[in-house]
Amino acid sequence: MKYEKKSREALQKTLTKMQYNVTQNNATEPPYMNAYNRHFQEGIYVDVTTGEPLFSSADKFESGCGWPSFAKPIEPAAVRELKDTSHGMIRTEVRSGAGDAHLGHVFSDGPPDRGGLRYCINSASLRFIPKDRMETCGYGYLLKLFE
Repeated sequence: MKYEKKSREALQKTLTKMQYNVTQNNATEPPYMNAYNRHFQEGIYVDVTTGEPLFSSADKFESGCGWPSFAKPIEPAAVRELKDTSHGMIRTEVRSGAGDAHLGHVFSDGPPDRGGLRYCINSASLRFIPKDRMETCGYGYLLKLFE
């Protein structure tokens, strides 16, 4: 399946203000008060701007940081990592591969037994597809993640 970047104008028409500000203006949603921080239903999380699959609930963990945390993306190419020197610190920004949407940041303080990374992702940049809807939504090929 091909996922394509949409224009800022098209995204302004389809995204909420928070989704647009996070994905297009590198904003951060408030911690703890977001849709997927404490969400642990089986399924996948896709880029809200393109539908590109990004993260699996199988790789999600509770980090206590206030945002959804994942040990790894479904496919390494689904995300791009960029140096971020904003806010007086050096961090690694995570952007979606196809849509170039700001997702959040990756840190090296994740669970050691899961690779040691913590992808700290804004809920506003994601859309959740429950496992039981993955086939009908065109993501059936990823059901293997839950075997």
